[in-house]
Amino acid sequence: MKYAHLFSALALASLPALAYAQTDYAQTDNALVSTAEHEGLVAHSEMPCTDTPSFTATDEEFGGSTLSNNETFMKGKAADGRRLEDWTKKSKPSVNFGGYIIGKYAWDKREAEEATQDGFNLRLVRLYVSGEVFRDFKYRIQLEVNGTPHIKDATLEWVHWKEFSIKAGQFKRAFSFENPYNPFDVGVGDYSQLVKKLAGFDDRINGTTKYEKSTNGGRDLGLQFQGDLFPSRRDGHTFLHYQLAFYNGQGINTWDVDKKKDIIGTLQFNPVKNFTIGIFGWKGTAAVKEKVQMAEGMGGSKTAIRTTDRNRMAVGVKYESNWTFRAEYARSWGHKLDDYAWNGTKNQYELTAAAAANGKEADAFYATLGIPCAAWLKAYVKYDLYRDYANSKRMNSIYSAALNFKFTKNLYFQAQYNLVDTKDDVVPSNEDRYSQLWAEMYVRF
Repeated sequence: MKYAHLFSALALASLPALAYAQTDYAQTDNALVSTAEHEGLVAHSEMPCTDTPSFTATDEEFGGSTLSNNETFMKGKAADGRRLEDWTKKSKPSVNFGGYIIGKYAWDKREAEEATQDGFNLRLVRLYVSGEVFRDFKYRIQLEVNGTPHIKDATLEWVHWKEFSIKAGQFKRAFSFENPYNPFDVGVGDYSQLVKKLAGFDDRINGTTKYEKSTNGGRDLGLQFQGDLFPSRRDGHTFLHYQLAFYNGQGINTWDVDKKKDIIGTLQFNPVKNFTIGIFGWKGTAAVKEKVQMAEGMGGSKTAIRTTDRNRMAVGVKYESNWTFRAEYARSWGHKLDDYAWNGTKNQYELTAAAAANGKEADAFYATLGIPCAAWLKAYVKYDLYRDYANSKRMNSIYSAALNFKFTKNLYFQAQYNLVDTKDDVVPSNEDRYSQLWAEMYVRF
């Protein structure tokens, strides 16, 4: 009985336990989902782009007792008369190991001085460990080991109810459909510019400060609430998915700087199975702490915080089944960090005249169509647009066509052609039009 108080407290926190459906799970960029989900054959609430797990009620695990789980705990015995220790043995942590490798060959028509991708490379090499602890909690740790090794994901999630779950740690931002996708599920050889510039890969606010590096992969540190509501009686899909998250706003593996939290949320409506309409919102800031020089007679240098607003919205639609269609538009309000310069005379940051003339808005749009050609072959076409000032002053368009060859569920080969068209009235020398060829091999284990 010396553990009675401890188990009582745990019981009140855990509430009635539900067990996961028994299925073969495969790795995604933001969660564990079933291999059936990777095939794109399930409803939105079960698609790889969401983190919400599937549940199956298993009252039989409690001996069919009419007592609630908490009442069972409080009596110190399992509902079928077994000792509490027998019940807790089933709650020991589970451990699953896995990973994936994406190798890439790229050819760029531009000269070597201008080409950013040419030759052979390891695009991604990642390893992960995941599992469950005490039934209602799941954990996940993912490492990227190519380049400079670092932690990508580290989360603990309470998943007692599919209608309401809580995740804490480092994970994907809940902004856009595509950002939470595993690279296997994007369809083409890279994420869209919308995700890369407006969801925190190599964010537009960077300028030369490199505030958020591409290694962030659209992630941040924070706390998220999410769930799926209103299941259909006909086919079981849920009509509404929601997420609300609070982040540092600084990217991965770092503390907050300005003591302000970014708030990101989404509502996703599923009128029919496999079809989703989503809206996304983001209100936050970006901040960099740096040494600046004070005005003469003011004491030399000091530490100052350069900050800018990062307010964004996105809307999108998607259909995920044998056929795939995904289209999203996003808009951003907020200057780049480089748009502000330190005024040593006034001892404050000020917006430069050039930045004021260019404005503080940016936008992006993409549309992806996936066409099933055979059980082992799927073709994709994509239009991808990013406008740095939300107008034709500076814009980059990418037209892509890709063939995905699926040898097994864990082995893919992809061949892709890109036509890149860059227009820049701000720096005319940056204008260009060129072709790229990519070949990628996806291996998951």
